[in-house]
Amino acid sequence: MWITRLKLKNWRNFKQADITLRDRVYLIGPNASGKSNLLDVFRFLRDVAKPSGGGLQKAVKDRQGMTKIRCLQARADSEVAIEVELAAAVDDPIAEWTYAIGFKNEGKSQQRLLLNYERVLHHGEIVLNRPDEADQADPARLTQTHLEQVNANAAFRPIAEFLADVTYLHLVPQLLKYGDGMGGNRLEDDPFGQGFLERVARCLPRTRDARLKRIQTALQVAVPQFKELRFVKDEVNGHPHLEAFYEHWRPNAGWQREEQFSDGTLRLLALLWSLLDGDSLLLLEEPELSLNDALVEKIPLLLDRLQRQARHRRQILLSTHSEALLLNPGIDVRGVLRLEPEKEGTRIMAPDEAEQRMIESGLSAAEVLLMKTRPARLDQLALFK
Repeated sequence: MWITRLKLKNWRNFKQADITLRDRVYLIGPNASGKSNLLDVFRFLRDVAKPSGGGLQKAVKDRQGMTKIRCLQARADSEVAIEVELAAAVDDPIAEWTYAIGFKNEGKSQQRLLLNYERVLHHGEIVLNRPDEADQADPARLTQTHLEQVNANAAFRPIAEFLADVTYLHLVPQLLKYGDGMGGNRLEDDPFGQGFLERVARCLPRTRDARLKRIQTALQVAVPQFKELRFVKDEVNGHPHLEAFYEHWRPNAGWQREEQFSDGTLRLLALLWSLLDGDSLLLLEEPELSLNDALVEKIPLLLDRLQRQARHRRQILLSTHSEALLLNPGIDVRGVLRLEPEKEGTRIMAPDEAEQRMIESGLSAAEVLLMKTRPARLDQLALFK
């Protein structure tokens, strides 16, 4: 399935938003405009839907409560609302499924977080419409969504399963290299890649070897002197590792483990693995970090080619500041969304007709759209003392 439309009310930076989503979505905008917060909408829905527990209450608590989630511009109406439309194909004119949720604090002494509503539609027909009579008889039921309850979501299980499988990647190489030495607990769902090697280890050996073979081929092109990649387990403690062999002037220089890889090599490796691992919605935060611009420019082509070979294409949303990435002429301009902060919250804008014509005439998304994300008073930064 594909998420084809997203509506928001009072979500973080966004007082109101209603956007159409393509199979590839590129989020651009100045710092603090809300790119990460927009990606977090889908992580939030995943956290509500995942069967491992927590649901709505934990998803809000993990984000430090309603005061952190609710838009600062929300005044008379404090409800936070999210609605997604899902379809079998990205260009389907009519949604197969619609899931909508609205919630806010109760406002009494208990300050409970309660659902205002939860609705599910299938081909336009109502499947779920809460609150219902049971909710009115027992308001405590409104502390939980039906999405998070296996015994309540049978009629719309495909939505729950789809949202629970959403994947987010923003690998921090230092956490992967030195995570054991730094200690501390890993965040649930490991958004920063500290447990990336454990994910690789859990994969079936045959599948893992096939993926690493494909990644090896890509790294041989992208990384100078890169020759071979393999998966091993430590003989002493059984910890998983990735090892690489490079073609150096020393013929027996040996294998290097992941802690010796460059940050760019690790980020590219994790990106390639994530593209090959699953068919759910994939969220990427600034995939260009630590990578050479010449390589960054090829990321859209890489996304497309790997997905064409996959059994099921997956939808990908990524945030970026990179001019090199947006220079790629193969980017579908309809998938570029520009975030512009305003007094009443951030506005999300798809390219208008004039911008589309400029790109269709041969200009890149970087030349037409990225320049508009430049802060208006940026030149004054040079006056800082």
